[in-house]
Amino acid sequence: MSVVVFTENWDGAFKKQSFEIATYAAKLAEMLQTDPIAISIGNVAEEELKKLGNYGIKKVVSVTDDKLKHFDGQLYTKAIADIAGKESAKVLVLANNNCGKALAPRLSVRLKAAICSAVHELPESVDPFVIKKRVFSGNAISRNELKTETKILTLAQNSIDIEEKPETVVIEAFTPEMGDLSSSIQVQETEKQTGKILLTDAEIVVSGGRGMKSSDNWAPLEELADLLDAATACSRPVSDEGWRPHEEHTGQTGKIVAPNVYFAIGISGATQHLAGVSSSKYIVAINNDKDAPIFEAAQYGIVGDAAKILPQLVEAVKELKSS
Repeated sequence: MSVVVFTENWDGAFKKQSFEIATYAAKLAEMLQTDPIAISIGNVAEEELKKLGNYGIKKVVSVTDDKLKHFDGQLYTKAIADIAGKESAKVLVLANNNCGKALAPRLSVRLKAAICSAVHELPESVDPFVIKKRVFSGNAISRNELKTETKILTLAQNSIDIEEKPETVVIEAFTPEMGDLSSSIQVQETEKQTGKILLTDAEIVVSGGRGMKSSDNWAPLEELADLLDAATACSRPVSDEGWRPHEEHTGQTGKIVAPNVYFAIGISGATQHLAGVSSSKYIVAINNDKDAPIFEAAQYGIVGDAAKILPQLVEAVKELKSS
């Protein structure tokens, strides 16, 4: 019996999200009085794999099959399910991102396992297995009892603090039996964005809405983002108007983000927008409407004209950084 966690890598390196779910799996394994085991798929150096041991992982199963060079839901499901069966996984943990959302339903069918997606904390009990999650765009909490022998959880980003708990990690190579299965995906060209912080990786996000009034008013927002080493984002109306690129659109119909700090500048806080940013640790809102819904979700708020407040905020950050 074990807790198995799938840890993604990007070009052979783990990011914060992988260490978050490793920490979570280690804590969950402690509750279940069993061992946490990580799965890594792809060419990852042994030194990088050992980093997972810093967060409580006791064994890493490393899969380097050429068929799995690029993400393919069908092939990854087969490999992860085989390892989960081999390790007698009681709980399988994945990140609640695009990859995890693609794999969890497939694994549920293959393993006959109940799913609880986007969980944000450890179970309140393991017998019965009851766990909470946010529902209705984060406006309510549901208690979910998973009754199957094997359970699948996807962990919401930034919902658990990374904690180091060094373990001597054992690395075990594994080659799944794919038979006639082969990937239907062919990657012909890869273009990587450079010189800019990726929105989904950012610890701080500075986002603007229609309250910015025009695409010509974005300079102070971008300056604030540069000073804070933050990513820039926007609400849907802004991207629809063409003020900002669509890849910056956050919300239920855009990118789901969960940074440590989310600046909502000139954003009213429509339900669809809040659904995509409500997992942020801190929301800082600037809006000239004191009754804007965004203030109900924000931990800190400033009522006023963003065009006047932003330059003052930029100067305050400059002064703080120079002190």
